Amino acid sequence: MTLEQLRIFIAVAEREHVTQAAAYLNLTQSATSAAVAALEERHAVRLFDRVGRRVVLTDSGRLFLSEARAVVARAEQAKRLLGDLAGMKRGTLRLGASQTIANYWLPPLMQRFREHHPGISLELAVGNSTLVAQMVHDATVDLGFVEGEITDAALTSQSLPGDQLALVVAPGHDWQCRPPSAPEDLKASPWVMREAGSGTRSACEKALLDQGLCTDDIEIAFELPSNEALCVAVEAGAGAAILSTLVVGRAIKANRLVSVNFRLPQRQFHVLRHKERHLSLAEQKFLELI
Repeated sequence: MTLEQLRIFIAVAEREHVTQAAAYLNLTQSATSAAVAALEERHAVRLFDRVGRRVVLTDSGRLFLSEARAVVARAEQAKRLLGDLAGMKRGTLRLGASQTIANYWLPPLMQRFREHHPGISLELAVGNSTLVAQMVHDATVDLGFVEGEITDAALTSQSLPGDQLALVVAPGHDWQCRPPSAPEDLKASPWVMREAGSGTRSACEKALLDQGLCTDDIEIAFELPSNEALCVAVEAGAGAAILSTLVVGRAIKANRLVSVNFRLPQRQFHVLRHKERHLSLAEQKFLELI
């Protein structure tokens, strides 16, 4: 059994698809399938059941997955320690970030880090806030950057300067001239929202809650999996949305969206770390740039 086989097994288990796992790992499908088959044959245990084009973990596979993740995490920790001992001349820093942060806030920091530490390779995984927290919990990333509050006893969370939220509509929407001034007004328009688990969705739900409303009180026209999809839907007249000004700033300047005169708070971002993992020198230097 090798670390490479374990990494391949984990990737297949998480995606339930050999081809997708192979693409993620930059391997051929045959090499990915062979690694899983070698594990199963060597230890005389079936780890996956084949269901059409998908593969699903057997009971044995589910038990083995947690152990495989732990072994790979320990190996990565040893690798980071060696990187520290080498004075950051080489190594890898794995980052996870929710969409707004990954697309707008994080790239300048990554570039500054690269200028200071060219020997350290940066990897970035993107998901909503809940998924990023799970990545940190499972030690598939070293640092996680999210918009929403995360409650996981295994993680530490540090607040960071964040962004400003805006209520946006398409030009010509009633709220362009008559902004909502009471909770009942917010029920007058359809809404477009991110999916559950998104930090942007949580911020929108909190804004409604501050007005004494919940999502059951409004009409949700669409739930979409990306900020960019929300922007396009709102521009097309699907309804109102609450989004970061980092996301909608250009569309507002180009008059494709209108920022409604509706007070919303500034939002904090959060950096997540696993409590039981050593803070590497690379992680420390990256955090010092913020």
